[in-house]
Amino acid sequence: MRALLQRISSASVTVDGTVIGKSGPGLMILVCAMQGDDEAQVDQLAAKITKLRIFKDDVGKMNRSILDIQGSALVVSQFTLAADTSRGNRPGFSGAAPAAEGEQLYTAFVRKLAAQGIPVETGAFGADMAVELVNDGPVTIWIES
Repeated sequence: MRALLQRISSASVTVDGTVIGKSGPGLMILVCAMQGDDEAQVDQLAAKITKLRIFKDDVGKMNRSILDIQGSALVVSQFTLAADTSRGNRPGFSGAAPAAEGEQLYTAFVRKLAAQGIPVETGAFGADMAVELVNDGPVTIWIES
């Protein structure tokens, strides 16, 4: 699985003019299931993200996790994280998991984060979404499991 994390002060996702998810302060997590991924990758990614120390402590160092700050997360599926741009000018997305499998893994990932005590809101899998966020820092981190 691939994820792009952004430390946020706020974020929201809108579908057809209606806000369906919002979060902050905490993390905006764009996530993509790749071909061959399974529950092991879901577990590994969720564990890494919940423990990742990217939030400021009392002296301004990145030394706290999302759990430490009691932050929340907005998780949005994004198959375009599977983009292969190695040839030509049009990215290929064949590395992404098939839609049904991707949705299952995405849902499992959301459940794992919530089970760790992180308040989680989501986008709509496969929908055309508008995402707004205020990136705090900015801090943006790429993770693969």
